[in-house]
Amino acid sequence: MGVVPVIKRWDRWGLCADFGNRKVLICIPGREACVASPTAGARGIMLLEVFLLLGTLLIYYFFSKKNEETLPFKDGWWGRGQKPETKEDSSVRPFKVETAEEELSDLFRRLDQARFTEPLENSCFHYGTNSVHLRKVVSYWKNQFNWKKQVDVLNKYPQFKTKIQGIDIHFVHVKPPRLPEGQAAKPLLMVHGWPGSFYEFYKIIPLLTDPASHGLGDEHIFEVICPSIPGYGFSEAPHKQDFNSVSAASVFYELMIRLGFNEFYTQGGDAGCVICTNLAQIAPSHVKGLHLNMVLVSKLGLSHLLSILLGRYFPGLFGFQDEDVRRMFPFLKKWLYKILSEFGYAHIQATKPDTVGCGLNDSPVGLAAYILEKFSSWTDMEFRNLEDGGLERKFSLDDLLTNIMIYWVSGCIVSSMRFYKENLQKGIGTQKHEKLTVQVPTGIAAFPNEILHIPQAWAKKKYTNIVSFHFMPRGGHFAALEEPELLAKDILQFVDKVEKEQLWKKKGE
Repeated sequence: MGVVPVIKRWDRWGLCADFGNRKVLICIPGREACVASPTAGARGIMLLEVFLLLGTLLIYYFFSKKNEETLPFKDGWWGRGQKPETKEDSSVRPFKVETAEEELSDLFRRLDQARFTEPLENSCFHYGTNSVHLRKVVSYWKNQFNWKKQVDVLNKYPQFKTKIQGIDIHFVHVKPPRLPEGQAAKPLLMVHGWPGSFYEFYKIIPLLTDPASHGLGDEHIFEVICPSIPGYGFSEAPHKQDFNSVSAASVFYELMIRLGFNEFYTQGGDAGCVICTNLAQIAPSHVKGLHLNMVLVSKLGLSHLLSILLGRYFPGLFGFQDEDVRRMFPFLKKWLYKILSEFGYAHIQATKPDTVGCGLNDSPVGLAAYILEKFSSWTDMEFRNLEDGGLERKFSLDDLLTNIMIYWVSGCIVSSMRFYKENLQKGIGTQKHEKLTVQVPTGIAAFPNEILHIPQAWAKKKYTNIVSFHFMPRGGHFAALEEPELLAKDILQFVDKVEKEQLWKKKGE
């Protein structure tokens, strides 16, 4: 609720209203100006009453809006059954990825019994994952892919679990191998999306925790925390409905505070973009900076509509740059057609995720087909024209299968898909976090092959303090895995700007 103004006095100087700890003088004519003549005085008093009412309402709206700019923390209970009366165990426990031989034997049995469907001639990846190439992937999976070796890769970084709001939260926590004297590491929370996992960040982690060894300097060194979203990977799935992005942001906020970080940076794309945005809305005084490699805009107004209709012809009028025009237009092809052709999965997952999910959870080949298709088209839409989906042009099969195996061995595909329903079942643009702006310093890395391009002119309506917006030279949706060095450099330059701006403000105080 906003602060209700209390009228303190109305005298010759004007109206004085009290807003709790603030007093505001409204500069409208005082009483003496309205009583020179009875008629003029009556009209003047009437006008003053109108001004008084309008002024009070405007100031009330202003202060109410300011008070509501933070998003409420969502303190939920997502464990089984009723919340116990005893205090939750807040210990942080070491964790390692382990797989029993029985699990692997079951996997190979299912791979051996896979039933493939013959693709249409020359269809490439236009109908989804092409089964000709899928057979090759499955053959590699059975005969060459070494999961035990990849488990060692996963366990090379310290992993932990801790219980928050009734469920176990899994996270990777990597500290710098070395720090220059007198320098402290900057905490950075990195959040993945769907159908990715914490493994997406394994190539970028050393660039951030030890940038000097990779030619990126040592001015800013990070301590990186990569949690698995609840219901993804090795984080426990919520056992109750309504666990959405605000819930995840609240859980991760608790995680960072529990780890002793009062101030930290956040970074994310896909679902991680929304979660990190919500975290910046919940705790703006704790989030020093928000870096995104994908931006979502759920509220479109008249200005957006006009820019869609006329922005191609008058880009400067709507704040568009030449690159915005290239990426957005023709709008029907580069926006509307993409939504219709690429977002069918989202409608399924936002309505009946369990129906499809049950099949995917039972078939490793089906799971692979479902996930690989996204790593093809979301990396580059032109890859749909290739029989192999261009999958190995940007990723290795080991990396792709490691991500798939995280979904398989944890059995998390259904719960990961439910996250769409929890976030979209109430409609788009209807939730409070979608209506609130973000005041935290924001950096945006706009990769050219991201599914939909959001221009800075649109983004700044949501993110009001954009200090860095860059058109990246290459790369798509899975930026941290595909272009780790490009993303790391953009994060570093963004943090440098934020730190220097904060230093400048402190000197000016």
